[in-house]
Amino acid sequence: METTTVATEIGAVTVRRTPRESHTATILLHGAAGSWTTWRAAIAAAESGGSVADLVVPDLPGWGDSPVADLTRLDAGSIADAVAEVARALGYTRWRLVGHSLGGFIALELAVREPVATESVVLVSATTFGGRGDRLGPLGRLLHYAPLMLLTAGIRMLTALGPLAARFVRAIDRAGLLTVLAAPLFTVVDRQAVHELAHDLRPGALLRAMQCAATYPAAERWARIHCPVFALHGDRDVFVARDDDARLAAIIPDFRAVVVPATGHFGHVEHPTILAGALHAR
Repeated sequence: METTTVATEIGAVTVRRTPRESHTATILLHGAAGSWTTWRAAIAAAESGGSVADLVVPDLPGWGDSPVADLTRLDAGSIADAVAEVARALGYTRWRLVGHSLGGFIALELAVREPVATESVVLVSATTFGGRGDRLGPLGRLLHYAPLMLLTAGIRMLTALGPLAARFVRAIDRAGLLTVLAAPLFTVVDRQAVHELAHDLRPGALLRAMQCAATYPAAERWARIHCPVFALHGDRDVFVARDDDARLAAIIPDFRAVVVPATGHFGHVEHPTILAGALHAR
């Protein structure tokens, strides 16, 4: 894949892409704990069935190889706008969105902001209503979303470490402890995926994303979506609440969902071929 950098309103965005053959891109949006590398297995699986054109795979501003000057400028709207800027800079006028975790959250916001350009949205273990815990107080969030609360506490600790955070995470990865800590995210832990998460973790950007999601008016915003939305998540996903699909179906007219058995939060890593059809879409 070719790597390029695109300037946006909130900073430079590093993008991996395949050759452009049309004016419609398939844009892959990673989650808050990773970078474009979380899509690597899915892309490889799709390419085993033939070349895949018009893929646009950015490192979101503040993550991976994309720097951001000011984390306070990061929110769902500004990141979504940056993704649209990237696509248009690369010559695309329309797009299909595939978003994992936070990337699904951003994909839904982009569908609201760009209803003409957005053809469809595929959510992969998207952090939507459940990740927000917006109807619950602190005790309710702890009881129902304990993994999210523990993750938040851990990220706050890493943020406090400042420049030492990356060294700390990579040290526990080398010691093999990160595989144990990441176990709730997978049914079968992928060692390489965990290693890449350790390398790509950006505590400040992740904490900022969590803060913004907590106050985001999800029901109001997502009720404006009219393109098809397809949600895919595992039955053991610790960040997708039991009623997330029903709540999304109640406000998005063209919504479908599939629950994948014996699968955790990284369904596209555990089952790389699961997105082959979406990545080959024309």
